[in-house]
Amino acid sequence: MPQQWVIPDTHGYLKTLRALLEEQIRPSKFDEIYFLGDFIDRGPDSKGLIDYLIHLKDDGYRLRMLKGNHEEWCIRAYEEELQLKKSFLGLKKPNIQKAEWMRFGGKETLKSFKVTNLRYFPSEYIEWMHQLEYYIELEDYYLVHAGFNFETDSIFDDRDAMLWIRDFNVSPEKINHKIIIHGHVPVSHEFIDFTIRKKQYHFIPLDNGVYIKKKGFGNLTAFEIKQQILLVQPSLDD
Repeated sequence: MPQQWVIPDTHGYLKTLRALLEEQIRPSKFDEIYFLGDFIDRGPDSKGLIDYLIHLKDDGYRLRMLKGNHEEWCIRAYEEELQLKKSFLGLKKPNIQKAEWMRFGGKETLKSFKVTNLRYFPSEYIEWMHQLEYYIELEDYYLVHAGFNFETDSIFDDRDAMLWIRDFNVSPEKINHKIIIHGHVPVSHEFIDFTIRKKQYHFIPLDNGVYIKKKGFGNLTAFEIKQQILLVQPSLDD
């Protein structure tokens, strides 16, 4: 029976992702692998990680990928950079989006692409980020990067919430009593395991903060939906 794996925020940790996929999951081309976004920033090889995923999909593996807030940050910073013009004094206006993005991992991403000027970031990778999905509906689950805004009637129209929201109270009737699987906010391994085992929860947060050097964190996780298996891969990129 094909398996269904969900992998949260990978953040440029290519060696860690490869170990998780190739040594632990070892997927067949009949399995489905869902990624919850945040492929870039913080880690050392954002470009290599994206190239790896593109190669897997081109090779026939069944991958579906969501957009994270870090992809959105990169897109906004890139598009603002292209629109900025110098003033009549020859001074360039500040790129507000870029300044924010750089603080939270953009610097590492530019380094992995071997560019120092965001204007020369390869446009095909920006297009790849543009085409990422916002959420995925499965038989018993909704997959999303951050979560949903349950304060609105049309939760599937609020795309900003899907990328950025940090706290939400689930209204089960708005998601057909399915369970939300999300990333975005790092939580401890113990809490991830707890939400999987305790069936009363309407959400499973999978992000263990692969980049965080702290007890209970610093791993890349993978959750198999059908058998309720949680795999943990310690970081290999630091």
